[in-house]
Amino acid sequence: MSRFFRAGESDSDDSDDYSDEISETESEDHTDDSEDDSDDDEPQQKRIGSRFETGAFSDSDSDEDAVRVVRSAKDKRFDEIEQAVTSMANGQKINDWVSAQNGKSVTSNMLPPHHTQQISTEQLAPQKDPKLSPRSKLDLLSHTYLLRTCALTSPSPSALSDTFKSDLDLDTLFSQYNEFDRANKGLQKATGIISQSGVPKFYIKAVAELEKAIQTALDKEKAASKKMNASNAKALNSMKQKVKKNNRLYEKEIQEYEKDPENYDAEVEEVVEVKPKVKKTKKAVVSDSEGSEDEEVDDGFTPVGAGGKTVEFTQDNLFKKLKEVIDARGKKNTNREEQVRILEKLLQIANTPYQKIIVLLNLISAQFDFATGISGYMSISLWKNAEKFLNVLLTTLEANPLYIVKENVPEVDEADKDRSSQNGEPVLIQGSIVAFVDRLDDEFTKSLQNIDPHTTDYVDRLKDEVGLYAVIVRSHAYFARLELTDAICRTTMRRLEHLYFKPDVVIVAVEQATAALLPAKIAKPSQNSSELIHDLCVYLYKNGASLLRTRAMLCHIYHHALHNRFFVARDMLLMSHLQETIHQADVTTQILHNRAMVQLGLCAFREGMIKEAQACLQDISGTGRVKELLAQGLQLQRYGAATPEQEKLDRQRQLPFHMHINLELLECAYLTCSMLLEIPNMASAGVNPENRKRVISKPFRRMLDYNSRQVFTGPPENTRDHIMGAAKALASGEWQKSIELINAIKIWELMPNIDKIKEMLGRKIQEEGLRTYMFSNASYYSSVGLEQLSKMFDLPLSNVIAIVSKMVWNEELSASIDQVSNVVVIHHVQPSKVQALALAFAEKAAGFVEGNEKLLELKTPQQADRPKKGPNAGKEATAGKQQQQRTMGGTRGGRGGRNRFNNGLGNSVRGGRQ
Repeated sequence: MSRFFRAGESDSDDSDDYSDEISETESEDHTDDSEDDSDDDEPQQKRIGSRFETGAFSDSDSDEDAVRVVRSAKDKRFDEIEQAVTSMANGQKINDWVSAQNGKSVTSNMLPPHHTQQISTEQLAPQKDPKLSPRSKLDLLSHTYLLRTCALTSPSPSALSDTFKSDLDLDTLFSQYNEFDRANKGLQKATGIISQSGVPKFYIKAVAELEKAIQTALDKEKAASKKMNASNAKALNSMKQKVKKNNRLYEKEIQEYEKDPENYDAEVEEVVEVKPKVKKTKKAVVSDSEGSEDEEVDDGFTPVGAGGKTVEFTQDNLFKKLKEVIDARGKKNTNREEQVRILEKLLQIANTPYQKIIVLLNLISAQFDFATGISGYMSISLWKNAEKFLNVLLTTLEANPLYIVKENVPEVDEADKDRSSQNGEPVLIQGSIVAFVDRLDDEFTKSLQNIDPHTTDYVDRLKDEVGLYAVIVRSHAYFARLELTDAICRTTMRRLEHLYFKPDVVIVAVEQATAALLPAKIAKPSQNSSELIHDLCVYLYKNGASLLRTRAMLCHIYHHALHNRFFVARDMLLMSHLQETIHQADVTTQILHNRAMVQLGLCAFREGMIKEAQACLQDISGTGRVKELLAQGLQLQRYGAATPEQEKLDRQRQLPFHMHINLELLECAYLTCSMLLEIPNMASAGVNPENRKRVISKPFRRMLDYNSRQVFTGPPENTRDHIMGAAKALASGEWQKSIELINAIKIWELMPNIDKIKEMLGRKIQEEGLRTYMFSNASYYSSVGLEQLSKMFDLPLSNVIAIVSKMVWNEELSASIDQVSNVVVIHHVQPSKVQALALAFAEKAAGFVEGNEKLLELKTPQQADRPKKGPNAGKEATAGKQQQQRTMGGTRGGRGGRNRFNNGLGNSVRGGRQ
């Protein structure tokens, strides 16, 4: 065992003193420089206790006289850097590099009194340096022990200096390494201040001198006969590389220092006052590029990146920064607002068309990233930003026709370099503008779905539709120039969906407002809405896919029905055969079909075609799920009837409020048509018993039965009460009262040409009142005068003759007309006894059947949800699916059903493509 380890185990006084000194340095409880050598013999705990007591008294005395000094952030940061720099400089001047590690030294108790050599306490505790390897720590500890031995035997410090000069020079590098890191950390903390006032000159001077000192140490090592060990050499090279790498950042400053080292820091540095950061309210919306830039200038800070370095946006690093944003997109902890700000800055410095297009494509995508999830939607400010940037993109593409944005573009190797047109060849850029248009339109619809329609916010939001429509028209013109058929069809469908449900006046106003927003060569105002809708639909008939053709057909039918062209809309519906295959289409298309059928029924009602109107409205209004079928609300369902995911999807399909069809008006028209058809039908049951089984409208029958069972009936309060009262009056022959009740309904005011509609309803009530009177009282008359009927119902004689003749012709009434005397001769046919019994038996059987049906209706809803078992369960399920009609209740058809749907519609409209 070496003398070093034996000395550590000996019980001599010298070894005891040495071990006490080592323990003192390890515990970091250093004594003051003024303590005597005799204090080493006292116990360690006693010395520590007296020191803390002394420190306590001194602190209490100094607190009374202490004055608190408030310093700025710049002074604090620069003082930290200056302390580290001063420690490095002092260590170099006195050739005591170890003391520069923490800036303090003590008189070594290892030396006799005649030695004045200053040795840092950290030299005695090399194991505290985390950057030293175990081998280096052992070497430094060995140096300490040798230093102790030579100090006891040497007559003067010169021998010590000569013996360990080279070793001390090498050990200084490790402590200098720590001070260098401390100075750099302080510099990073003061990045914001340095960006305003510049790098401190004393720091530039210190790193320049440090690099020279390291080079000097390397030169001495090369000339020395005894080389350092491998660990020291590795540490020295590591420090050299780090200092060299750091100084590359300040090459200009170091060159200025080397020109005149003495007068470099003689100039007075400008004091830059750092503006306090203005506290801003949190915004979920990213502001425009100009506004965000002003805010950053007001803050007085410069954006920094990783490592505290200032982030600069230039033409050279534009594609690099853009790639960083693209790579970070979609990751978990990505700050989307910061990404948008970076892209806006890149857009400001982009000066070539290719750079602007690339940045705009990513900037628009970043705006859409804020809306996540099924129910999430973009805020209005973000939506307007996306619309603005999309307009900028289209403007750039219109101004530079050689730059084309398409979806299917081959990959380019030099994607991070600017590209330009060569020899007039177009520059293809990968992107999808039509996807941006679709997303912008969908987000607009989502925002309307989530805004309360009864507030002014909804109206303000609806004003943005003109700008959106202008974007769609502008993109449509761009795709038409490039002859992109698929994109043209999609934008045409979007354009059609914004117009088909509007009246002529509104369509013309929208077209004029759009023409004012766009250049004259792109949009021309249309004065005829019917021609515009016709042109858009015809293009989709010829070029669109099957689904787009179907939706275009339904929109066209809706538009014709809205403008009272019933026969045109009816013929288009029948020729397209949509009713046969619509249950196999997707849900949104089925909703559009239901809307077209309802509008067609209202059109027939306005035109006075009661039977046609009732037939069109029966499938929708007779189900009791009008809101759901028209996507204007959700029905209250029993617990567990629908999953949360299904409810979310249903809410997503809801139409905005301004597209709704008034359900009260729809119900009023349907019940009025049912009244005009059911009351004569019920009255004819007395003449023809077979008509008892004929039910035209079950909902109307149920309402009438419920109202008839009421003991006391008050004055009518709502639409149903008015119609039920009018039905009772009509059945009893009081047609004047019936007309009064029908005209008193206020909902008719929502229809155009209200006077014409009320006049038509009054005439229909008179005619049906005449029919009802003839059915009810035919058994009491042998003949009835036509002129008397004309006076009773206030109808022209010709109309009375026509109505009675039609009843006789259709065998609804057993009578004949005597034209000479203008009377109707009633033929009474008395049934035989067998016939009477048969009729009675048939009536009772019909009553039993009706009772069974009512009982089955009560039990069916509870049993419908139960799965059927047995060998025929699959066949029954298949048969049930085939019975689904034009409602949303059915599931979407399989692959074969979709093909049949496509082929059916394709055959009906394919002739127009040739």
